[in-house]
Amino acid sequence: MSELSQQDAVKKIASIIKDVKFAMLTTTTAEGHLHSRPMTTQQTEFDGDVWFIGGKDTESVADMRARPQVNLAYAKPGDGEYVSVNGTAELVEDRAKLDELWSDTYKAYFEGGKDDPNIQLIKIHAGGAEFWESDGKIRTLYQLARGALTGQQAHMGQNDTVKL
Repeated sequence: MSELSQQDAVKKIASIIKDVKFAMLTTTTAEGHLHSRPMTTQQTEFDGDVWFIGGKDTESVADMRARPQVNLAYAKPGDGEYVSVNGTAELVEDRAKLDELWSDTYKAYFEGGKDDPNIQLIKIHAGGAEFWESDGKIRTLYQLARGALTGQQAHMGQNDTVKL
């Protein structure tokens, strides 16, 4: 495990998640179960916060209102990159931010468009993150095979945990 500065860690996480369209958002239900669902990541620069648009009437928003501790998972398996972000959800009402994040694809979810009263902005304040990077599928398979044949530990890439 390497030691990255907080600034470098934020940059590394930002570089991994910037092109991942969907994150798996995990909340805790009223029954105490973990429930993950895909959410569309908004195309804003990661600075320790991640934004989503959800519906006020959804189970996920109800979960976050009652129990704001959440986790986000991002994966780019083709590149061998993965990120897990733990944080606190904040339900935000901010028209300027909605204008910034809105795209017409949301019309399929919100009948009233940007003025739909069911729209809920969700801001995740990252508390910490862990990321994994491998050298790609072929290199990883080579390292695994080499380790199996020689008994030497395979170098599987970089892993780091950071507090944000």
